[in-house]
Amino acid sequence: MPTAPADKTPRDCTIADALEVVGDRWSLLVVRELFYAERRFTEIARNTGAPRDVLTTRLRKLVNHGVIARKQYSEHPPRYEYRLTDAGRALAPVLLTLKRWGHEHVRNGPDPVLFDHTCGHEFIAEVHCTACGDPLDRGQLNLRPRPQ
Repeated sequence: MPTAPADKTPRDCTIADALEVVGDRWSLLVVRELFYAERRFTEIARNTGAPRDVLTTRLRKLVNHGVIARKQYSEHPPRYEYRLTDAGRALAPVLLTLKRWGHEHVRNGPDPVLFDHTCGHEFIAEVHCTACGDPLDRGQLNLRPRPQ
């Protein structure tokens, strides 16, 4: 596999920045579980399948980056629950569009979890333009670097 030249620096990118925090399977599954209202270590471990040591590391990282908050609910023995912060809740559109992509391009069969909007209809995540409201379609975006 070809390697990048030594003098080439990687593209400055907020996607790469975000992936440093939540760019692995276990971190996103932790956020999913909290989004699904699971709060305790044992529930998160059971529903993600993450090994306990890996889960402990991911929870600590997500707390340190302000994605989740940890709160003690028992003193004897010490036990904690986890909740999404505003930054964690802001990942909902990411999870929902990833869920949609997984259903459309990876999973064969019915989606095991559906969401209903408060209007009573099924909710399906969609990326759209904030100005005109059109959904994102192939060929509609143009890359524009920020002026220096």
